[in-house]
Amino acid sequence: MAEQPNPYWYKDSIIYALHIRSYYDSSGSGIGDIPGLIQKLDYLEDLGVTAISLLPFYESPLKDDGYDVSDFTSIHPDYGTMEDFQKLLDEAHKRGLQVIIDLIINHTSTDHEWFQRARKAKPGSEERDFYVWSDNQEKYEQAEIIFSDYETSNWEWDNVAKAYYWHRFYSHQADLNYNNPKVQEEIRKVIDFWFNLGVDGVRLTSAMFIFRREGTNCENLPEVHEYLKQLRQYVDRKHPG
Repeated sequence: MAEQPNPYWYKDSIIYALHIRSYYDSSGSGIGDIPGLIQKLDYLEDLGVTAISLLPFYESPLKDDGYDVSDFTSIHPDYGTMEDFQKLLDEAHKRGLQVIIDLIINHTSTDHEWFQRARKAKPGSEERDFYVWSDNQEKYEQAEIIFSDYETSNWEWDNVAKAYYWHRFYSHQADLNYNNPKVQEEIRKVIDFWFNLGVDGVRLTSAMFIFRREGTNCENLPEVHEYLKQLRQYVDRKHPG
C-alpha cells in the first residue's frame, strides 16, 4: 500500500521565507527572478532548509510590494514565466524541498478584472457583489484604519460605480465580499490552480478581515474561523497532504 501523505508536514519543516524580487538576479536586470532562485536551490538545501515560502509573485501594479494582486493565476513578468515557475517546483521537489506560496484572500488590486467588472455592474448583481459597496461611509465605524498615515477612511468613493467600496488596507486594494458564494468559489478555483500545478502549501494572508459585522471591529469574527475550517476541509479532501 502506498504511503499516505502527511498533512502536518509543515509543523516540523525548516521554512525559508523569501521575496523573489530581492533574492537573486539571474539576468542582470537588478531584480531577482525565478531562474535566479532555481540557481540557489542547492545553497538552500545545503543550509538544511526543507521548505521555501514565497512572498507574492503574481501580476500586480506593485503599489504594495505585490500584495495588490491583479491576477491570482499568473506570474509577474519581472520574475519570469509560468514555465519558469513549473521548473522551480520540479527542481525544488528533486531536492526534497517543498514550496509554499502566499495567497492574499482579503482583497485584490482595483486593477483586477473582478473589480473592473464589479464597478460597472448593476447594483445588487452577482458581479457587483464581488466587493463591499455602500452609498455612504457610516457602516463598520468601529473598524480600525490600519494605515492611518495614508488613509482617512476604510471607504473609498468610486466614480464609475457611483458608490463607496470597502478596503481595510490601502484604497487601491478593494476588499472581497465573502458573503457572496461566487467569491468563495473563485478563491477555491485559485487554490485548486496552484495545488494542481504542484505547490505544497498555501499561506493565507489577511484572512482575519474577510468578514464584517456591524458593531464589531470586523476582525477575527466567528464567521472567519468557520469559513477557514470549511476551506481546510475542502483542501484536505481535494488535495490531501
